[in-house]
Amino acid sequence: MKLLESISSLAGKYFAVWVIAIAVLAYFIPTPFLGLGSYITILLGVVMFGMGLTLKPVDFKLVLKKPLPVILGVAAQFMIMPLIALALAYAMNLPAELAAGLVLLGSVPGGTASNVMVYLAKGNLALSVAMTSLSTMLAPILTPLILLGLAGQWLPVDPVAMFISIVQVIIVPVTLGLIIRKVFPAAVHKSATVIPLISVIAIIVIVSAVVSANVESIATSGLVIFSAVMLHNLIGLTLGYMTAWAMRLDESKRRAISIEVGMQNSGLGVALATAHFGPLAALPNVIAAVWHNISGPVLATFWSKKPVTDKDSTATVASDIPVQNTGK
Repeated sequence: MKLLESISSLAGKYFAVWVIAIAVLAYFIPTPFLGLGSYITILLGVVMFGMGLTLKPVDFKLVLKKPLPVILGVAAQFMIMPLIALALAYAMNLPAELAAGLVLLGSVPGGTASNVMVYLAKGNLALSVAMTSLSTMLAPILTPLILLGLAGQWLPVDPVAMFISIVQVIIVPVTLGLIIRKVFPAAVHKSATVIPLISVIAIIVIVSAVVSANVESIATSGLVIFSAVMLHNLIGLTLGYMTAWAMRLDESKRRAISIEVGMQNSGLGVALATAHFGPLAALPNVIAAVWHNISGPVLATFWSKKPVTDKDSTATVASDIPVQNTGK
């Protein structure tokens, strides 16, 4: 068990390295990975089940106890990121599938990797977890509606089918994880440190499947879409912070909302794009899985060196960090 824990720790710590390595390998040697595309939905379900195992009832209490920052933060996320994606798609004249995929990336909920980034950045971890949880629960309704309104101009959007997909790959696995944690708390606690390893494996398989299926598209438009994803993320981080500042929230909450707004559940984006738009539309989300795990740690490291003196900044201990730190 200790060996698995050590491997899991290394997997989580160097997640971005593994993702980049598998993406490069799948690009230059795509054949072995071409058959993995049919497992994307199942693998994402595994990742979200792991997220459910890490959630606790206290994670949802903040929504009721101090709802305003949570609600405003989630509202900012579901407004800012889709609109930035739409503006970039027009400004960069992206092809239809890539444009729809970028808007999809902006329309999915926050990823749990953001929780770890907020902790490292000395942000308000409770607010971050509450925002991730609430945005995930709202995703079955908001994501299809946003896509219908913004991406329907490029590709047909079936909101009912997308609603069902999100319920299947997010709500059901997360709910099962919550139930298992409630019924078997001791077993979940013992296996908690191994969960990141499972998530890392699932994500790198998803990345390899999509990259191998889009080798030609990456060769022709990879630089353009990487630039779009990078700008989407950086503008989102900036506007998220500015929104929290405009709401006169303290520094710890500004950092949490900035990271929550700027980082999305790109794994969900990959699954939805593959199922409803086509493999090329999944490309922005695959690139985001890599880029978010570069920009997030860089920003977290920068903020970690700047102390937060707010009276209600989190004093979370290391054991409170969500172990599901790769739920992108």
